Amino acid sequence: MKQYNLLNTVMGWVVFAIAAITYILTLEPTASFWDCGEFIASAYKLEVGHPPGNPIFMLTGRFFANFASDPSQVAYMINLMSALLSAGTILFLFWTITHLAKKLVAPEGKEMTVARMITILASGLVGALAYTWSDTFWYSAVEGEVYAYSSFCTAVVFWLILKWESVADEPYANRFLILIAYIMGVSIAVHLLNLLCIPAIVLVYYYRKFDNVSAKGSLMALLVSFVIIALLLFGIVPGFVKVAGWFELLCVNTLGMPYNTGVIIYFLITMGVIAWSIYETFSGKSIMRTRILFLCSIILSGMPFITDNILVGLVMCALLIAVVMVFKKTSFRLMNNVLACLLVILIGYSSYALILIRSAANTPMDQNSPEDIFTLGSYLNREQYGETPLLYGQTFVSKVERVGGEAQVKEGKNIYQKAVKATPEERDHYVITGKKESYIYEKESQMFFPRMHSSKPNHISAYREWSGASAGVKPTFAQNMQFFFDYQLNHMYWRYFLWNFAGRQNDIQGHGEVDKGNWISGFNFIDKYRVGDASLLPDDMANNPGRNVFYMLPLILGIIGLLYQAFSGKNGIEQFWVTFFLFFMTGIAIVIYLNQTPYQPRERDYAYAGSFYAYTIWIGLGVVAIARGLELAFEKIRINNKTIPAIVASIVCLCVPLQMVSQTWDDHDRSGRYTCRDFGQNYLNSLPTGNNPIIFTNGDNDTFPLWYNQDTEGIRTDVRVCNLSYLQTDWYIDQMRRPAYESPSLPINWKRYDYVEGVNDVVYIHPEREASVRALFKDDPEQAKRALGENPFEVKNVLKNWVCSPNPKMRVIPTDTLEITVDKEAVLRSDMMIPDTTAIPDKMYISLKGRKYLTKADLMMLELLANTNWERPVYIAISVGTQNQLGLGNHFIQEGLAHRFTPFNWQKLGRVLKSDIGQSFALDSEKMYDNLMNKFKFGGIDNPDIYLDETVMRMCYSHRRMFALLAKQLLAEGKKEKALAVLDRAQEVIPATTVPYDYASGAMEMATSYVQLGQLQKALPILTAMGDRAGEYLDWYLSGTDKQLSTNVNNCQWELMVLNEVADLLKGNDLSKKYQAMLTEKFASLRMRLGR
Repeated sequence: MKQYNLLNTVMGWVVFAIAAITYILTLEPTASFWDCGEFIASAYKLEVGHPPGNPIFMLTGRFFANFASDPSQVAYMINLMSALLSAGTILFLFWTITHLAKKLVAPEGKEMTVARMITILASGLVGALAYTWSDTFWYSAVEGEVYAYSSFCTAVVFWLILKWESVADEPYANRFLILIAYIMGVSIAVHLLNLLCIPAIVLVYYYRKFDNVSAKGSLMALLVSFVIIALLLFGIVPGFVKVAGWFELLCVNTLGMPYNTGVIIYFLITMGVIAWSIYETFSGKSIMRTRILFLCSIILSGMPFITDNILVGLVMCALLIAVVMVFKKTSFRLMNNVLACLLVILIGYSSYALILIRSAANTPMDQNSPEDIFTLGSYLNREQYGETPLLYGQTFVSKVERVGGEAQVKEGKNIYQKAVKATPEERDHYVITGKKESYIYEKESQMFFPRMHSSKPNHISAYREWSGASAGVKPTFAQNMQFFFDYQLNHMYWRYFLWNFAGRQNDIQGHGEVDKGNWISGFNFIDKYRVGDASLLPDDMANNPGRNVFYMLPLILGIIGLLYQAFSGKNGIEQFWVTFFLFFMTGIAIVIYLNQTPYQPRERDYAYAGSFYAYTIWIGLGVVAIARGLELAFEKIRINNKTIPAIVASIVCLCVPLQMVSQTWDDHDRSGRYTCRDFGQNYLNSLPTGNNPIIFTNGDNDTFPLWYNQDTEGIRTDVRVCNLSYLQTDWYIDQMRRPAYESPSLPINWKRYDYVEGVNDVVYIHPEREASVRALFKDDPEQAKRALGENPFEVKNVLKNWVCSPNPKMRVIPTDTLEITVDKEAVLRSDMMIPDTTAIPDKMYISLKGRKYLTKADLMMLELLANTNWERPVYIAISVGTQNQLGLGNHFIQEGLAHRFTPFNWQKLGRVLKSDIGQSFALDSEKMYDNLMNKFKFGGIDNPDIYLDETVMRMCYSHRRMFALLAKQLLAEGKKEKALAVLDRAQEVIPATTVPYDYASGAMEMATSYVQLGQLQKALPILTAMGDRAGEYLDWYLSGTDKQLSTNVNNCQWELMVLNEVADLLKGNDLSKKYQAMLTEKFASLRMRLGR
């Protein structure tokens, strides 16, 4: 046994080393897209990221950042933290599998033979390596995100409960349970997913501590585990902050103490009472005093206050008192264990004090500004994301209940904010700014377990496609469940599961299309009828790095292990239920809880990594099953050597993870990729270096890379990045009114009470009032000017005298055409492109026709346009949608990855350029040429071996389109040499070897420009690539079943259009006939298949 223990330890660290080397070799050297840039910046400078925050991740990341040689290496070090934590996850997974396998193969009393040792260690090796090289886990292991850390906590907790199980009868064995509680407290400050291990932990405890286990007992244990999750998730997590808030109100509002005094007093009292309670459990002097202190500890922790309703909290307290005082088994030892666990959970949870402290310091990134206990509560509860119905609620046809035309709302808890002081001497106090409200929907349109709840038009369209529901009609429960099974379970969970253990079609995000992001088996006779004929795949689909073919080997091996475990006697079935509930709670249970809508902005497989972790336990046990099967086969042919079956099973099964890594390495190797950092810098460098420019952004990928560059690497800190989705909130407007780095505050002149939450969130447009305003100016101009300003429709006057009026009834927009007087001298002083000095208008008109209201973000944008006076440049990222552009697209001029706001209507001046994908805007060719040719960086995408996932590819497309449009503009201006230089530069820095020619990337416009420049030979590679690609896709679409073809009709029409344009551009060349013939043939085939 000693030899086994040594080998088990050594092999665990060997597997750790394999995983660590894998992840370090494929590590992204800088920030990644999505949340990574934000997480890295928040860790490096301990800034406040998005709710619900992750202070433990921040502190650990800050520790690793200390080892960076310079700021450009900070991201690598934090990514390295994820890699090492992921390798640690693999280490504990190995030991978990070997522990479970040992109990099945060599339980106590059985000799540890060489054959059994080989089998056990091989099971751990195969299962651990399968998870090491699985798609989802590897993705999170090589970037600075919280999911690697969360997985590590899950692995440690699950291994610890198994460790406790093996020593449960020894003295002080419960120290493992207390350590588990501490790690859970810490993990709350990383990610809440770790709490979902509790059912598996409780089952282990039940099976180990109770002799007569039964199905009924198991169900009761599960019920207890769900109660524990509820008490932690809905009790302690919000309740601790809730009770602290009551202390804060008492100390600040009633006793006149400074802000946060009540929180400090509450924390000290709570920790003191818990410590005293623990002391009493050790002393054993008075059971009554101990029980009273125990109750005080539980109540102070906030655990009973699981809802905002104080009466429910009081009832819970009464029940708790009754149980503790009456239940005779409430012993000193039980209370000691509960209190110790509570204490360590609160110690871990108390790391959220970091969020309070750093928010109070007004860091440049301070999301939600949780600088007091009330805003921290909102932050922890993720209130900005709204609520999703789970058991009962609205459907997509639900309408808000109205009485007398007024929408009915359900009022909840009070919303407290720090008072806006009239003088600095005024004492600190909190004021109620409103109540938490939620709409009341008509009862007849609500339903049980509502899965189709969003009223957004694109969501409704998708609901109908997935469920067959009718527009404007409440879905039936059958349709509701069809959406749940087909979309939420199948598409958003089982598809991800099978990516990891069967195979993946490609790395393109899918919404149910036959050619995007499906799972595959690798066997064409299976896949052909699901996702098309693999033998006819277009080259770019066949060669997509994200195409991973596992031939379902991990899936099959896992099923074998699952069945073997379930049918291996008492030990086996107990293990099975423990593993199953880890699998279920970290997978399907999350699906039920999230209640996701269609058209998610990105694939969500990372949320289910814990479920895939559990499945690899079964993959490991599959080795044991196969070894046992071979052993029985050998016995039938009278070969008694049990070592050979163990060796054969180990070698054969080891081929499974080796097959996986042969497929997954290329699409997880991010080494040498600097795209997120460089493209973020390109956004910033699109702006001039003087006058502290402002850029409006909107999404994750046009905001977080910019924040990363500014906060971590110190790039262009003179630029103020302003996110429009946040600009709807008072806390973000507060931040925009403060300087940040070298950027002065934004010129927002509103008083805070005019933009606090609940005030001017939406301001309605009433153009019918314009006539009465004009009449007032005609009848009494002096009085009108005093009340409404010289020009009542000037933006400054509308905002000051209407929107910010002390009279709530005046808070409207009295016209559908706003005006901004143009300071011509300021325009001339600016460096914006000016058509000619006579073209500078006296006024800029902003049309609001067709709009019913303006949001707070719209109003802030108007405030900035009015107050910057063209002297402080204002830009908007090209990635911001038209719905957030205030209808000013005709006033934009593109200078790179950003449009500049100008007073000129370029559409009326005839200077608008239209692209092939339907976008229309003006270009400043001089500035754009300088940016693209001299300033922009391209993240190493000229390396043919670099991997570009779909997100990066989209950004590459945006950059290629800029080159194409610039060349087109230069041609229109007669600057042919520059146009040719631009096209050649695009080919150099964005080569087709890494970014294939695609219509959406501007490739056709590049080819067109080459042809217009007389450079047909340079256009040919683009045109032939696009023409051949279109032909390949048409062949593949047409080879599909009727159902598959019906879903791809639009794609077929698109590819036919591409063929037509290629043939037109090649007129006069022999290749034109080839593509014209191809077009005719494919068009005829499509018509025949469609019966037209």
